[in-house]
Amino acid sequence: MAKVGLIAGIGILPVEFMRAAHLLGHEVVVIGVVPDIDPALEREADAFYSIGVAKLGKIFKTLKKEGVVELTMLGKVTKEILFNGLSFPDLKTLGVLRRLKNRKDDTIMLAIVDEIEREGFKVLDQTVYLKPFMPKVGVLSQTSPTDEQWEDICFGFELAKQMGALDIGQTVVVKHKAAMAIEAIEGTDKCILRGGELGRGDAVVVKTEKPNQDVRFDVPAVGIKTLMSMIDSGCKVLAVEAEKTIFVQQQEVLDMANRHNIVICAVNEDFVNARKDAR
Repeated sequence: MAKVGLIAGIGILPVEFMRAAHLLGHEVVVIGVVPDIDPALEREADAFYSIGVAKLGKIFKTLKKEGVVELTMLGKVTKEILFNGLSFPDLKTLGVLRRLKNRKDDTIMLAIVDEIEREGFKVLDQTVYLKPFMPKVGVLSQTSPTDEQWEDICFGFELAKQMGALDIGQTVVVKHKAAMAIEAIEGTDKCILRGGELGRGDAVVVKTEKPNQDVRFDVPAVGIKTLMSMIDSGCKVLAVEAEKTIFVQQQEVLDMANRHNIVICAVNEDFVNARKDAR
């Protein structure tokens, strides 16, 4: 089987991708582009390199040396790094930065994807090996939403879609059909912490894909860190977009959610519209 390249940021998601690719017989070459990536990547990868995110030229050269043709990008590279942490960028990275018409998420990521493909690589759908981690419509936790929480889920789903269409973020925190927080440069976890604090408990977190989501990057994902942020801030419901959101560490997350009486569910546009019509 062909080698697969993995440009990895922080979190468990790159590890899950690597393991799924291994199960299918692929060798995986990992490039860790930020500090603090999961140590399992270095232990389990067929080849591992640590190269800063601002060194695109070196990343491309390394992947070509390893014989990689197809690759994906997974894991968190914080927006603070993209805006303020690009120390000593090489010529390839400078070229990408100069071509940016703005610093929106999709603009940055599309520019990087274009540069990767200009080098002769194919950028894979991030979910290509992770479909089993994307839940279908339904309540996943032991506890179901109350009628009031369903109202907030429907409200938050539509709000998240509107924010995604503007390329602002994928996550919103709502309470009593009012926006407590909308994800921007701070990222999902800080958005949840801020929204939960402002909601003073019992807030609802909703995460969706963007209306024109490019599945080569920034596919929505949740996991144990998402739940920990909810516990720390007193949020009581997590609703994700069904079959569009990667849900890692599912059993661990659900066990912890059940212990803390937190609702986790997956919804989609049809489900939300049906609940609205039934009112």
